[in-house]
Amino acid sequence: MAKITLVDDDENIVASVSLALESHGHTVKAYYDGAAGLEGLESDPPDLAILDVKMPRMDGMEVLRRLRQTSATPVIILTSKDEEIDEILGFNLGADDYIHKPFSQRLLIERVKAVLRRAGADAADRSSAAGPANSAAAAARAIRRGKLTLDPERHDCLWEDRPVKLTVTEFLLLQALAQRPGFVKSRDNLMDAAYEDQVYVDDRTIDSHIKRMRKKFRQVDPEFDAIETLYGVGYRYRET
Repeated sequence: MAKITLVDDDENIVASVSLALESHGHTVKAYYDGAAGLEGLESDPPDLAILDVKMPRMDGMEVLRRLRQTSATPVIILTSKDEEIDEILGFNLGADDYIHKPFSQRLLIERVKAVLRRAGADAADRSSAAGPANSAAAAARAIRRGKLTLDPERHDCLWEDRPVKLTVTEFLLLQALAQRPGFVKSRDNLMDAAYEDQVYVDDRTIDSHIKRMRKKFRQVDPEFDAIETLYGVGYRYRET
């Protein structure tokens, strides 16, 4: 099962969440402030991180911002229901999902399962492509669309041969768009591609992921415009 790092200053939440995750076979390492959590995430990278927003020494958003400079570790953000800005900021910083407090243990387990499934499928693809016998097949499966090269087997994304570091969710969204340039993908289509059978994810979640993805590409190419928005309809990858 997965190795999970939990960072939250509320001892009751840490105790209950740890118990729920461990009952499903996961190993949990807990930290009670952001600075200690970031140090733990960097020194002993987990399969998944769960970060509270409001914590002493360093808040969850700053932990996420610093983590994303070096790591694509899947991250779930814990946020209060009345703090919508936390969701938007979290997705813009590269969070893979969020959970509103208070939350049920069932919801938590389902969200964790969904994020780990996406990350695990990606890792399995990369593993299956390892070795010279599979290198030609992996190259053949790579998606090439003009300046974009997207290799699902290795989770590699290149724009004009320059790497663009995407989270698991961002990669799945881009893959869904790039597979059929010129064809419109509704937000519902993109939710299905990135979240499979996960509980409901609203439109704003997809919009935030797309915004974050565009920002990453524009750091490599300020003229990047390959992902088009069709207002009221969805998104499409521009035909080259």
